[in-house]
Amino acid sequence: MDSSKKSLGSLILAMSIFGTIGLFVRLISLPSSVIALVRGAVATVFLLIFVRCRHLALDKSAIRRNLLLLLLSGIMISFNWIFLFESYRYTTVATATLCYYMAPVMVTLASPLVLNEHLSLKRGLCVLVAVIGMVFVSGVPQSGLPKQNEALGIALALCSAVLYACALLANKKMTPIPAYDRTILQMGTAALVMIPYILLTEDVRSLVFSPRSVVLLLVVGVLHTGISYALYFGSIGVLPVQTVALLSYIDPIVAVLLSALLLKEPLGWSGALGAVLVLGSTLISELPDQKPSFK
Repeated sequence: MDSSKKSLGSLILAMSIFGTIGLFVRLISLPSSVIALVRGAVATVFLLIFVRCRHLALDKSAIRRNLLLLLLSGIMISFNWIFLFESYRYTTVATATLCYYMAPVMVTLASPLVLNEHLSLKRGLCVLVAVIGMVFVSGVPQSGLPKQNEALGIALALCSAVLYACALLANKKMTPIPAYDRTILQMGTAALVMIPYILLTEDVRSLVFSPRSVVLLLVVGVLHTGISYALYFGSIGVLPVQTVALLSYIDPIVAVLLSALLLKEPLGWSGALGAVLVLGSTLISELPDQKPSFK
């Protein structure tokens, strides 16, 4: 098997695994902050071992150059996880995931101010369509205003999207740094930040780590973060940007399907239409413009 086919399979597998995380988090009877701590810690250890086994050395000079942005983005990622995991408790996995996928739209809106990038007409229209899609995802056209718990879940997922968008912008502002180095520092920071946060917000003595929760935590840390990120970063350097952008939408599609098929969470026509509008507009916005060719 050539490297491009292997990378294609790795990316498909990684995005499919990412799409199942909501299902696993739903089954863990622990606070979202504890899940975020374990996820970050296990992923950091796994990736350090992975890099060591591949005889890759950390680029210390690149880490020093980007240290402030690495720390800030790691903090944002940790709270992004908390908001996302908490949203699963109040709304469906499908709705939370679709709200989360507003992050690229937020990056598009912020890029002219933060990155001095031009906002093209195509991207502007895609942002408008995505916002309209979010109205349908909320279920308002079908059922009226969402109930209190549903509204809270949507708000938490959108807060998660804001934090993820901020982390993406921070990554764009970094000077060149190897992907594994960046991820290890961000995951490690995310885990460390959670320690004082948990001590301040949770009664640690009352936390109960059942065997099922421990196993699921390890799955989320090793499979959904360590292995998936290793597969993801190992493939995106080989595949075209357009292919990576297209296949990244396997994640929300898997999440929506699992929400309906396994969790029996209704999406409804409004949510289905919203999913098409949000994911479709975001995908089109991310794809590069095709220049006309004259033959």
